[in-house]
Amino acid sequence: MANSSGISATELASSVGLILAVLVEVGAVLGNATLLVVVLRTPGLQDAFYLAHLCVVDLLAAASIMPLGLLAGPPGLGSVPLDPSSCQAARFLSAALLPACTLGVAALGLARYRLIVHPLRPGARPAPALVLTAVWAAAALLGALSLLGPPPAPPPAPARCSVLAGGLGPFRPLWALLAFALPALLLLAAYGSIFLVARRAALRPPRGTRFRSDSLDSRLSFLPSLRPRLPGGKAALAPALAVGQFAACWLPYGCACLAPAARAAAAEAAVTWVAYSAFAAHPFLYGLLQRPVRLELGRLTRRALPPKVRMPQAWHPRTLLQRLQGLRKCPVLGPSEAPEQTPELSGQRSSVSEAT
Repeated sequence: MANSSGISATELASSVGLILAVLVEVGAVLGNATLLVVVLRTPGLQDAFYLAHLCVVDLLAAASIMPLGLLAGPPGLGSVPLDPSSCQAARFLSAALLPACTLGVAALGLARYRLIVHPLRPGARPAPALVLTAVWAAAALLGALSLLGPPPAPPPAPARCSVLAGGLGPFRPLWALLAFALPALLLLAAYGSIFLVARRAALRPPRGTRFRSDSLDSRLSFLPSLRPRLPGGKAALAPALAVGQFAACWLPYGCACLAPAARAAAAEAAVTWVAYSAFAAHPFLYGLLQRPVRLELGRLTRRALPPKVRMPQAWHPRTLLQRLQGLRKCPVLGPSEAPEQTPELSGQRSSVSEAT
């Protein structure tokens, strides 16, 4: 009885994990594809190159290593065994695409730091093509480390086709340092500087009229103001979201890379899919929080929907809000609250009606 209950609990846990993994896969594909289309159609987006690169990396991961994690046999979620050549290819893709993603996020954070902290010094900004070329060169070198690890076992034995379970051999600490520790430090330095600038700007007394800037404080306009609690307002919330998401998704995977191979293999499926959830979170965190991206997405959505499906203008939230504000300013008076007419005004109205 206990054995049957244990088996049912294990099967239930694996089924729930498979459903969540499928949702992460679908969210990564749809979110990044939509954001890529919106970014390419949004004029004047200053970090469009880095955003498009991040979408491409996430789509490559969603088309290669994430399906392998769904379909491949243990330690994956599926039951399809991989031959040694496919296992080696899976190792290389994982060891190359994960650093490309983390280093791309760090490059995006540094680009926003230069855009916000030094907006009037364009000479200090390196070309995006040069930065992303360096990102892919580093990712290719880290992927090549997987080719130096132990070869996959023949089919009777369980093939370890991931970075965590012996895919890098003695190079796992070096790979974890360059793939996770270095991007985390760069991201923390960039968004920490953005937070300090936002805090100083919030504590500084206003000096006359200040023009609107294209900073993170203006891009996150849909969030409630945090000035009574957190100096820096909405711009201070953006660094917390970016650093928190990076730590929540990638810190377990980086710690598993530093653990012994046996312990890492035991927790491989869980920490791998926690890391893969970053591919689905990037479109919302780095795309939809920007005002130009939201406006362009709304415009494309209205254009794609047929006229019958669109919301009538009378029921639009902004129109309803304006009507409610107008009713508050000009309340409707009942018959008992209507002002009394003087005899002179009533006489004038009767004379006008007679003349007509």
